[in-house]
Amino acid sequence: MRRLRLALPLLLLALAGCDGSGPRGYSGYVEGDLLYIGPEEAGRLAALKVAEGAKVSAGTVLAGVEDDIQKADLAAAEAALAQAEARLAKAKAATQRPEEIAILSAGERRAAAALDLARIELERQKTLVPKGASSQANLDTAQHTYDQNQASLDEIRRQIDVARIASRDEDIAAAEAAVRNAKATSDAAAVRLKRRALHAPQDGTVQTLYYRVGELVPEGRPVLSLLPPGQVKVRFFIPEADLPKVRIGAPVSVSCDGCQPITADISFISDSAEYTPPVIYSREERSKLVYLIEARPRDPARARPGQPVTVTLDAAP
Repeated sequence: MRRLRLALPLLLLALAGCDGSGPRGYSGYVEGDLLYIGPEEAGRLAALKVAEGAKVSAGTVLAGVEDDIQKADLAAAEAALAQAEARLAKAKAATQRPEEIAILSAGERRAAAALDLARIELERQKTLVPKGASSQANLDTAQHTYDQNQASLDEIRRQIDVARIASRDEDIAAAEAAVRNAKATSDAAAVRLKRRALHAPQDGTVQTLYYRVGELVPEGRPVLSLLPPGQVKVRFFIPEADLPKVRIGAPVSVSCDGCQPITADISFISDSAEYTPPVIYSREERSKLVYLIEARPRDPARARPGQPVTVTLDAAP
């Protein structure tokens, strides 16, 4: 809308300067279809490898954002993948090794001893609380500790039972699914790390740098803008009365101060008017309506973004 407001005075001047002789000119400007390059996640800009005006090719590294967190995430994901693969290999083994069962048996004895101690403390608290020598809170804690140790002993006994039999098909399937999940997480972490380096998606010219090295780039904000070759268009405005004179694909002549005219083809005609007065349209009010038109130059290299131009509708095809 800001550009439209700036274009209105130019349009009015152009209309005021028409004396009815020669083709009628319409004021406008050249605009580029820019690509905005930035990180998907917030981070501090660590490297900037291009300058404004630099021509780059597709795949060129343009800038880099700090990636310490992403490297740590990838290392953790790779460790989790290795752990999942080890569990799968273990699940596919026919039985547990005797040494592993011995370790579980030692854990069983430790859990049984803890349970016995918890039972003694629970019985002591049951004796003291009715006499007022201890609190109900101490009894509740003793009961909870006993229940917890009982569950731990039951768990380790189940582990010993499982260790003495071969893994079931569903256990192996679950281990394989865990490996696939860990692999996907690792791949995603690798992609996130790779995207901390900003590459040019296609050939183009660097237009504007929005951040410098050391500045924090918010999520979704561009570090720089890139103009691909040929991605420019001419935007101009015509009054409502002249709207029937234009059509998609029609040629127009584009001229500017100190340059030779170029030919462009109309590619867009706005469906809605700009600067619409908030009143019922009378004949006088309709004359104030203007419509946005866009045209693509046949020789884009001769059109510079931001350049003010005058457009006429009398160009030959």
